[in-house]
Amino acid sequence: MRVLITGSAGFIGSALAIRLLERGDEVIGVDNLNDYYDVGLKEARLSLIKGNPLFTEARVDIADRAAISALFEHHRPERVVNLAAQAGVRYSLINPHAYVDTNITGFANILESCRHNGVEHLVYASSSSVYGGNTSMPFSVHDNVDHPLSLYAASKKANELMAHTYSHLYSLPTTGLRFFTVYGPWGRPDMALFLFTQKILAGEPIDVFNFGNHRRDFTYIDDIVEGVIRTLDKPASPNPDWSGDSPDPATSNAPYRLYNIGNNQPIELMRYIDVLEECLGKKAKKNYLPLQPGDVPDTYADVDQLIHDVDYQPKTPIETGIRNFIHWYLDYYNIQR
Repeated sequence: MRVLITGSAGFIGSALAIRLLERGDEVIGVDNLNDYYDVGLKEARLSLIKGNPLFTEARVDIADRAAISALFEHHRPERVVNLAAQAGVRYSLINPHAYVDTNITGFANILESCRHNGVEHLVYASSSSVYGGNTSMPFSVHDNVDHPLSLYAASKKANELMAHTYSHLYSLPTTGLRFFTVYGPWGRPDMALFLFTQKILAGEPIDVFNFGNHRRDFTYIDDIVEGVIRTLDKPASPNPDWSGDSPDPATSNAPYRLYNIGNNQPIELMRYIDVLEECLGKKAKKNYLPLQPGDVPDTYADVDQLIHDVDYQPKTPIETGIRNFIHWYLDYYNIQR
């Protein structure tokens, strides 16, 4: 297939591009390489795929309507994976307009380009953050999610609503994936595992929010990519049993689907830190802090629907995933121990 991936220099996007290229798909990678975090890391991810003759790089901002429209018209992708987004719950408290520009305006540009260029299937990144004030565990895609706790979460919920509109009006198959705390080699420097590793090795204290009483459904990058590909290969279809009298939020009478994509096994944050300390052979100094605004105490993904529809099977324990990350981190930064 010819697949267009936005956010192709990102953590998930670059890993997905590698897998699609390995199986012989043509990939058009779209990324503006903004400086939200280390551009050098993004360039290094891209260096893994730049030499592949099936890869085409486009340094474009998805918020640039004319550029995105021209890109779609030129390449005519058959399927699209939209992973470009302004990420981060805490950053949304500081720079809210970045989330509107990329996550709302940018996503509208992607939808319009898919609509006008005959795209067979749009898969896009949503987030576990949409569950917001929900406390019923595990989080289910069949539950109502109308109480976001951050603008980032609200922007992702808006993406789901926008996608449904295009599925309904234009029969564009769309699938939203609610990612749950993705980690692993080549990960984002603003995520906990990266920050913790950096500070522990430097002998600096790590910030442990909610006094360590977090649980997260940490999901390894390889399991995420496998789930994305399985979903991409199965375009969304209407649910014949959907009823407006009792509407299921995860499906529709339009070609629209929502899935959780997580490990289905929440881990205590303190256990996560314990494993990291074991892998590093060094204890962390801990700075215990209260729950941050916009954060939720726990996440736990019900992935039954994804298992049922595409046979998704996450299989990487945190002991393996964190060890793999540490090996990569030490090698990438040339740290001798």
